[in-house]
Amino acid sequence: MTPRPLILVVIDGLTPSMLEGTMGSGETPMLAALAERGSYRRATSVFPSLTPVCLSSIATGAHGDIHEIPHLVWYDRTEDRIVEYGSSFGAVRAAGIGQTLLDTLVNMNGQHLGVNALTVFEALADAGLRTAATNFTAYRGRTKHRSLLPFLPDVMGPERFFFYNLYSSDRTGAPLSWRNRAAGSIDAYATAVGRWLVTRDAFDFFLFYLSDYDYASHEHGPDSALSTLQSCDAALASLVEAGGGIDSFLERYAVVVMADHGQTRVRESTSLGAEIAGVEGVLALASNRAAHLYLSPACRLDPRDVAARFDGVAAVEVTLFREGTHAVARREREELAFAPAGTSGFDCSGDASILGHPDGLARCWSALTNPNAGEVLVSATEGFEFADLGGGDHVGGGSHGSLVAGDSEVPLLTVGVDAAPGPEVSVSIVDVAPLVLAHFGVEIPGYALGRAA
Repeated sequence: MTPRPLILVVIDGLTPSMLEGTMGSGETPMLAALAERGSYRRATSVFPSLTPVCLSSIATGAHGDIHEIPHLVWYDRTEDRIVEYGSSFGAVRAAGIGQTLLDTLVNMNGQHLGVNALTVFEALADAGLRTAATNFTAYRGRTKHRSLLPFLPDVMGPERFFFYNLYSSDRTGAPLSWRNRAAGSIDAYATAVGRWLVTRDAFDFFLFYLSDYDYASHEHGPDSALSTLQSCDAALASLVEAGGGIDSFLERYAVVVMADHGQTRVRESTSLGAEIAGVEGVLALASNRAAHLYLSPACRLDPRDVAARFDGVAAVEVTLFREGTHAVARREREELAFAPAGTSGFDCSGDASILGHPDGLARCWSALTNPNAGEVLVSATEGFEFADLGGGDHVGGGSHGSLVAGDSEVPLLTVGVDAAPGPEVSVSIVDVAPLVLAHFGVEIPGYALGRAA
């Protein structure tokens, strides 16, 4: 029997606690209706739990060691320059507006996303299935698309590809996405496109990405953006209505609803650059609640020495670096050394509580072994944020990126997906792409089958 088409809904930055509370209160009726008909659980994000890293993991079923996107801002050793995907307007200006736009819109998929990673769009297209996406930044696919703006190059994306009005494979009548971001115009554009796709049964797999919740949560705090979550619920209801109502819609489509990362509230911001002032040859690239530190040949300190500089810094919970065949997690002069032990887990020595975070060992190992990672990685203490290149922060609002559970746990709701694991199985966002491929009977990449759990 041919599997039903599948819609993957990604609500950027949605915390499990927010979703769980509103489903029980009746404030998000469509999400509640889907939960009544499906299976709900919490899943774990990747590290750093920042949008470009997370969306690349959702698209490929891989951690950063495979997909090679290390952070929201990072140092490209091959080109000897900083890559900034848009931490804030100040950070964009500091990195160069033109270069940032090109990196975010084009180069992330065309150059930065690892060649050994296979996106769900590529795998499904190779199997003869129709793919579609709205505004999803890890979009690499098999179909060439020309931008509506003459200065942007062609890109390879899903068969039906709609990206902030910059790339549109079809005329849908959708409104301009950027006309009023604060009022929800980005998601309104995605919703209009989604309705157009559903009314035409124009896909086998559709990735419906809603980014406005993360925007509102950064501004107001992780559990203070109810009106925006209700708008997300209404966007889903609009697709369901276009599909003939909930029963007809779920007869036609399988559905997965998830977030890419969580968020926690920010009370205070700090500059990591100030903590290493006077240390030659260290480039600190921070954004939100995680950082990479890159050590040049001019640096006289080794990674252990640099990590030790953050002992006693209130904003820093954990520093990470590699030493020989092992990785080391350091917190207040205590350390945990760890390395993979085949497919059975990790060999560890030291204080295991240092990485007592959700899926901490696997997430940290993969982040450190990303070929674009810094020599030292830093995860923030709850309540703190690291200022970005432009000095920007989200003090008084929400942020994410660290290892802590609030940044790292996400909701995962599946309806009509036969391949979904049972509730007793611990899952990560990297398991979603294999879940989608299994739903369609498409071969799953070997890196996804063999990941350390």
